[in-house]
Amino acid sequence: MKAMIINAFGSPDVFKKVTVKKPTIKSGHVLIKISATSVNTVDTMLREMGEELPFSPPLPAILGMDFSGTIEEIGDGVTDYKIGDEVYGCAGGLANLPGTLAEYMVSDAKLIALKPSNLSMREAAALPLVGITAYEGWQRAGIQAGQRVLVHGGSGGVGHIALQLAKHFGSDVFSTGSGEPQMKMIEQLGATPINYKKESVEDYVQKYTKGDGFNIVFDSVGGTNMLNSFQASALNGQVISTVAMVELDLTTAHLKGLSLHVVFMLIPMLHNFYREKHGVILKALKSIVEEDGLRPVLDETSYGLADIGKAHERLASGQAMGKVVVTID
Repeated sequence: MKAMIINAFGSPDVFKKVTVKKPTIKSGHVLIKISATSVNTVDTMLREMGEELPFSPPLPAILGMDFSGTIEEIGDGVTDYKIGDEVYGCAGGLANLPGTLAEYMVSDAKLIALKPSNLSMREAAALPLVGITAYEGWQRAGIQAGQRVLVHGGSGGVGHIALQLAKHFGSDVFSTGSGEPQMKMIEQLGATPINYKKESVEDYVQKYTKGDGFNIVFDSVGGTNMLNSFQASALNGQVISTVAMVELDLTTAHLKGLSLHVVFMLIPMLHNFYREKHGVILKALKSIVEEDGLRPVLDETSYGLADIGKAHERLASGQAMGKVVVTID
């Protein structure tokens, strides 16, 4: 089968197109013909940083985590799927799990679900990692209808799904961003846009919460922005972070009695730890997409398998609006 591999970690030009052996099916798994994949920040981090990350794959490696595709073979013990099913998931591209930058992959059946019927293959491939991350974050923070919630980075990959899910759960949603395209996108997705370059945290907390703060803050920006999340939170509020590898003064969090939820959605795949939870979330997302109109936003660009280096460059440029998608078949 055709695949894009890396023999070294580094710049986007490390990808090489090769022919490799088609993977063989095993118990509890399914063989999937890949239709599309999407590029996530963690993909670019793995390609750049390699062994600096504890979950980097051995070389030569096939990267890529998200996918949509069609089941071609069923392993022993798999009863929920049949040959020909269109599925989606996040199931490889790290540690010892070959990824999605290939014509075929073998996936643990616990890590997939039937594709939402009203999404294209390209749209479905954009959803798994960001959708699971956003859904897990809101559930861990106990989101409820009527709450005021803030999403930092609402035009980004995780952020634009997080704010749509918050609307689905009945919350009053606000979201930070910068620039007119980002503000327009946030508003179109149903949230009140806040230009963080023009309004201070103190200003927008006063404007939208009368100084009380937000019940939940979903921080998909991370780093030192977490201090802004603490400042924007209500007393005994909840903060969700997807990028928490940073040293910070927790005084504000302590004085407000905040709860911090760090979401690292790769844990089930990486450690084979309750992998079935990802399948459950993907099924829930399928229902939400089909019933309530949640939809991933795709960047205007279009790439094929051989263009994966350009797709990585596009995401790293910061100019992408929505998810960068690569078509495989």
